[in-house]
Amino acid sequence: MIRRIVTLALLSFAVAAPAAKPPSNHRNFVACPIVRDTSTVPCWLAEYEGQTYFLTIQTDVSAPVNPPWLGHKVLVEGTVSNEPNICGGIVLKPVTLSVMHELDGSCNTILPAEDRYNLPFEPPRPPGPSMGRLAFGDPVMKPKAEQETGPRAFELRYGFDSMVMFRHAQPLQKILEHAKQTGAKQVTITGYRGATLLSNGQLMQEHREIGRRRAEQVAELLRGAGLEDIHYDVQWKDEVRRAKGVEDAALRRVQVVVSP
Repeated sequence: MIRRIVTLALLSFAVAAPAAKPPSNHRNFVACPIVRDTSTVPCWLAEYEGQTYFLTIQTDVSAPVNPPWLGHKVLVEGTVSNEPNICGGIVLKPVTLSVMHELDGSCNTILPAEDRYNLPFEPPRPPGPSMGRLAFGDPVMKPKAEQETGPRAFELRYGFDSMVMFRHAQPLQKILEHAKQTGAKQVTITGYRGATLLSNGQLMQEHREIGRRRAEQVAELLRGAGLEDIHYDVQWKDEVRRAKGVEDAALRRVQVVVSP
């Protein structure tokens, strides 16, 4: 009996033990973002364990990587690259940035421009308002593709605990156009909840209902865009797949399957 109790205790300890840390070339951490001014376009940095990391430049809101915000911490999930430092920071590429919702007044650091940190490239777009829209719209004209048949799957990736953002405009537009062009009869939408294993071994899990909220929002946006004469099968997964510290951002998603 005593041996059995000891064995169960050891098993319980193994389950409750902290998860392993991500690979050494990955950096997953939460920190205050830092803005460094330059002669071309501001760049965003973050510090972790005594190192400075380059995150991105100040870009249009529809860019694949959205800059963080001052006044909020940011979850950084990236891979250390071999590229030369930018703005004095080690380059993380690829990198995923998620702005934390809570206000943090300590996240207000703006560094002045220095000649040694001037960026070797210009901003990706000229000054002026963005051509993108919150949900739908693709300012880049593409050649019309041949009509497809059969089910087709699409995927939307999300920031931590976030909903639809400007960068989702193009994938949502593709879903809408494909459904209309193929005369689709059903759209199956599945929302997923994710988790992130930080470099210090801690585990961050998204809000319990985030999968449902994401799936329902996508269905609402598609209906609002005119995709009404179709059956919607809206599903979600509340359980979290095990985070490994590598590509954890891919767990935060909505899958959309358009069927004829």
